[in-house]
Formats: sequence, C-alpha cells, structure tokens
Amino acid sequence: MHAPLRRSALFVALLTASAAAFAQDHASNHLEAKELDRVLVRATPIATTAEDLTRPVDVLAGERLDAAKAATIGETVSRVPGVQSTFFGPGVGRPVIRGFEGPRVQVLNDGLASGDVSTVSVDHAVSIEPFLADQIEVLKGPATLLYGSGAIGGAVNVVDGRVPEAATEQPLEGRAELRAATVNDERTGMVRLDGTSASGHLVFHVDALHRETGDYKIPGFAESMTAHEESEEGEEEHEEEAGAFGVLPNSALRTDSAAIGVSWVGDRGFVGVGASLFNTRYGVPGHAHEAHDEEEPEEEEAHGEAPVRVVLDQRRHEIRAGLDDLGAFESLRVKLARTEYTHTEFEGEDVGTVFDNVSTELRAELAHRALGGWAGAVGLQGSHRDFEAIGEEAFVPASTARDLGVFWLGRRDFGRVGVEFGLRRDRNRVEVDEAQAIGGDRAFSTTSLSAAARWNASPGLHFSLGLDRAQRAPSAEELYSDGFHVATGSIEVGLPTLDVETANRAELGLHWHAGPVTVQASLFHARFDDFVYLADTGVDVDELPVRAWTQADARFTGAEAEIDWLFLETEAGLWSLRMFGDVVRGRLADDGVRVRTIDVPLEDGSRELVDATFALGGPLPRIVPARAGAELRWESGAWRASLGAVRTLEQDDVAANETATPGYTLVDAHLAWHRDTIAGNAWEIFLDGRNLLDEDARVHTSPLKDLAPLPGRGVSFGVRVYF
Repeated sequence: MHAPLRRSALFVALLTASAAAFAQDHASNHLEAKELDRVLVRATPIATTAEDLTRPVDVLAGERLDAAKAATIGETVSRVPGVQSTFFGPGVGRPVIRGFEGPRVQVLNDGLASGDVSTVSVDHAVSIEPFLADQIEVLKGPATLLYGSGAIGGAVNVVDGRVPEAATEQPLEGRAELRAATVNDERTGMVRLDGTSASGHLVFHVDALHRETGDYKIPGFAESMTAHEESEEGEEEHEEEAGAFGVLPNSALRTDSAAIGVSWVGDRGFVGVGASLFNTRYGVPGHAHEAHDEEEPEEEEAHGEAPVRVVLDQRRHEIRAGLDDLGAFESLRVKLARTEYTHTEFEGEDVGTVFDNVSTELRAELAHRALGGWAGAVGLQGSHRDFEAIGEEAFVPASTARDLGVFWLGRRDFGRVGVEFGLRRDRNRVEVDEAQAIGGDRAFSTTSLSAAARWNASPGLHFSLGLDRAQRAPSAEELYSDGFHVATGSIEVGLPTLDVETANRAELGLHWHAGPVTVQASLFHARFDDFVYLADTGVDVDELPVRAWTQADARFTGAEAEIDWLFLETEAGLWSLRMFGDVVRGRLADDGVRVRTIDVPLEDGSRELVDATFALGGPLPRIVPARAGAELRWESGAWRASLGAVRTLEQDDVAANETATPGYTLVDAHLAWHRDTIAGNAWEIFLDGRNLLDEDARVHTSPLKDLAPLPGRGVSFGVRVYF
C-alpha cells in the first residue's frame, strides 16, 4: 500500500481504538456529548439530517460556519475532512473533494448551478458569496444521481434563503457583520434582513455585502526556490526585484453582492421570486499576459508586463415554489433560475478576453409517500447554456450546451438496516461554432446507479456501505480547447473524440458516538474508465508548453477520519479536542505510453503537427497532498476560543513534467465574546489569527504555486450583530 495510505489507515485505526477505550473506561463520566447536529440537508429531495444520511455529507452552520467563512467558497470548506481548495490568488478558490475538482464538482446555490464559468479556467471565480450563507453542505462522493454528470466527484450546496420558503419567527430579524484584517488591509461589511408581514403570508429577504482588500503580505519571496533555480537571472538580481518580497503584487480584491426576494407563504406551500447580483474584481498575481505582436516590440514589452485583472459581473433571477400534502405525494418543489454572466480580463487598461455565459436551469422534485415500504422522490432537471469567449486569447470556442436528466431516489428501513437506491438518466448535447472549433457537435447519454446501506449496530454506532456507478459527459473545454491559455501559461488542446467517463466506486464508513466522543471515518476506492485529464506533453511550441486533454483508465483510493472529544468540564469551562486527517491517491491504471499527433495552433495563426507521448501509468497531475490537523477548543459562558494547526504533507508523488511541492503547517487561533441582550438581540466581538507561524505555504493544485504563496501571518477582527 502506498505510504500515505498506510499512514492514513493507521490513523483511522488509532482514532477508533483510542475512542473505544476512552468510552469503555469512562462510561460513567458525567460529561455528555453536545446535541448532535439536526440541521436538515437541503441538497437531497428527501428531508434528512446529516447524521441520518447514508451518503457522506458535512454541514457547516452556526458558529462552525462563522469560524470558517472566507472570501471564497473553496477556502471556506477547506477544513472539512476530504476537502481542500484550489488557489489562483485570493479571489479564486474552488472546492477539491477527495482529489476531484473543476467540472467534476458542482457548486450549487440552494440546489441550482451557480451559472458561472469557473470550470472553464482555473482563474475564474465562483459567483457565490460564502459570507451570506445560512449553511453549506458538502456532499462527498458521486452526486451525479441528484445533480448530473458535473457532480461525479461531489457537490457543495450553499443555502442562503434568498427566496424565502417559510415565515420568520419574528416580524423582523437578521444579522450584520463588520470585519477588518491586517494581512491585506481587508474591510468587509455585511447585512441581512428577513421579515414577515402582519398577515403572516408575505415574507421578504434583503442582503448586501461589500469587501475590499489590498495586496496581501507574504512571508518571503513571491517566487519559490524551485522557480528561482530554473530562472536565468542571478540571485542578486532576484533579491533586488521590486515588489517580489514581503507583498504579493496584483493580489487585491473587491467584491459586491446583493439580493432581494419576496414570497407568499400559505399553510401548504409557497411561491417566491428573487433577484441578485454578484460583482468582483481581482488581480491575477504571479504573471501577466504575454504580447504577440512582433511589429512593435517596445509596445509589446510594456503590454506584456501589464498586470492582469478580472472583472466578473453576474445577474440572477429565480422563481421557486413548493406545495405540501398532495395525497400520495408528500411535496412538490420547483426551481427556475436564469443567470447572465460576464467575465472580462484586462491587461493593464486594455480588454484582453471577454467571457459571456447565459444559462437557464429548471429543477422539479416530487417526493412520494411510502410505496411498498419505499419512501422516495422523482425529479426532472434541465439546463441550457450559451457560452462565448471574445478576444485574441479566447482558447475555447463559442458553444451551446443542453442537458436533460430524470432521476428517482428511494429509501427503506429493514429493522436496523436502512437501504437507499437511485437511478438517473441524462442526455447532454454540445453544439459548437464550426468556424472556431475542430470537430463537430457532440451528444452523450449517461446513466448513474447508486446503492447504499446503513447498519445501526447500536444507538451510538453505525456502519455504511456505498456502491455507485456514475458517468460524466466531457465538457466543452475538454472537447474543443484550442489555443493559448493565459491562466496556465500554456497552449491547451482539446480532444473532440472524447468518450463518456465512467466511475465505479465503493466506500465503507463508520460513525460512532459514546458519551463525549464522536468518531467518523471512511475508506473509498474508485475505478475510472476513460478518465479525462489535462496532460503535460513535454513538448514546447513558441516557447510555451503544450498541454492536451486525453483519456485513460485511472484509480482513486483514499481515507479520511475525524474525532471530536469533549474531554473536560470544569467551572472554568468546557474543553474539547478535534482531530482529522485525509489522504487520496490518484493514478493511471495501465503501463506503457501512448503516442498521439496533435494539431497545435501557432502564434502567427498557422498550425503545426507535433507528436506527443502520454504515459498510461503513474500518478495523475495535481492530486492534493495528505493532511492531518488538530484543534483545541474552550467555551465558558460568553467566551469561546480555539487553537489549531493543519499539517499539509509534501506532495512528491507527481505526474510526468510536474514538480513536487514542499509540506507546510498552518496554525490558526480564534477568540470570541458573545452577549445576549434583554431585548432578545445579541452581539459578538471576535479576533482571529491566521498562519501564525508565517509559513511559506504553496498549494500543490495551483498553477501559481511557484509564483504566489498563500497569505502570511494575519489577524482579523470585528463585530457580529444578531437581531
């Protein structure tokens, strides 16, 4: 077994054994576990809590969500076991679930796709604001059954309540927050209001957020030692490079988000509408677009050194409706969203490339009462997307994508054993502008099957087994990419003949709580047929590396574990310890090599045929490294505090032409004081410290890892008000 997997399996075994010993030795201990999280998971059409689901899911809500909130959705969920984040500067961070990212992980806005183009390129941000979320649900493992082929690696569902579905407890309630940070001069303000009319039928929602930061501080040089050793400049010249030490140039960020929603709520259902906007502007640190005009070299040089900035603007309109108690059916939920998205890349003051995306999505879920003992739901999901990229560096042609899927999910209990089955069928079609693309339109049919069982061995112990067969249709960028991709500094070439990707997965899970101890652990293995990935060919054209989309069989194996232990209760407060670890290994399944002739676009508009060699075995590129973390927490009256550390190990199990990434340790601390008022309101003052050791931390999955480290030591502070 691979070394990280051996360490992970040992870690899981030690956690379980130590927790069992503790529970046995302290069965009469007066400590009691806190009430388990009973928050309903909205990502599934059958109302179920996180603890009762047969599928692995984590929910961030309440104080846990407040402590985790960050500028991107990826960073917000990055401390969940099995979940890390991509990094392309502080404005861009998508979730990486068990080694899967991009078009394999869906980021949802309360059950509907976000409508952005964050899967097209690694420098594109997700258009969802984590600070406005009520709860964030992380579905680990294939979620294709619920959300189609784009969720073959998992899904993150952000619930923000922007279209109200029920009356509020008070006529007017809400929350507000002001915060500042030292590492980047951050200033963030957020407000949210929810209310219900005197009749109890008209419910409204309003929210707004503004965030502004400067360039963030870093522990040392922006350029890593690996990149510096490969560069031609000398050590002295490198050290004298202005702005390359202490502060990361072009890493500033500004975000504005707002929404309004109103619903009519009755005894048996609701109907509501909402409108929202999301606008963010962020720099792309580490590099600038290169100029390609040979006639004016002086202007080229100035243009090539111009900083790259992105302006993203999204407008979204939604209609949601629900009806309960429909005879043989328990409920009906219908959701419709139309999203207009524009992403503009600026090179200095000049417009480089503009990405336009207009999408419409409809989703209907009909939950039925028990039929032959089976409770379940049937669903229909359809979407239409018009995508266009305009500019000299638009490497993906214009396309229209249509998806239609139907699914059924059923659940039944047999004594202590609960089982779940599901089936989904999708039809995907991509129509491409023939004048811009090599290859014609493509259509795919995908089928996903799922079976899961949960054995309640005792009130505090249950085991789960999940088996899935999931399929994913290739995305437009995988099929038709053809040109210079600025974000990765490479020429990217698609493969129009890509086939459907098929994954067969098995997972064993454990959940156990006894008194003050809770343990969760899982082991999983996935076998992919025709896995689609972006390979570095080792060929350079126009002094740029050529990367090509290709397919090969692959295997993913991993483990994750988490333990929560409330180990001390005194007059001075409650003391608890949380520990977690995760590891995943992704490798190509065969031996040997494959040689393919690639038609590569050149700088002058012509094309060249090059022979590229693809390895059919060895590690896959950009696989997340193993981690282990611990957090000590204390609560007493109005106070709570924590001190934690996460050790990310070195990633040296790398693909061909990929460099290793050193390990690092991030130490964080949190302190908060909460006060409830006589009027029923509350307010809270908080102080958070990040990267207290001022570590030079570089994210292995980031194309900028040798040019842009994570932020250095910083402190954020502020106040939250609840009313």
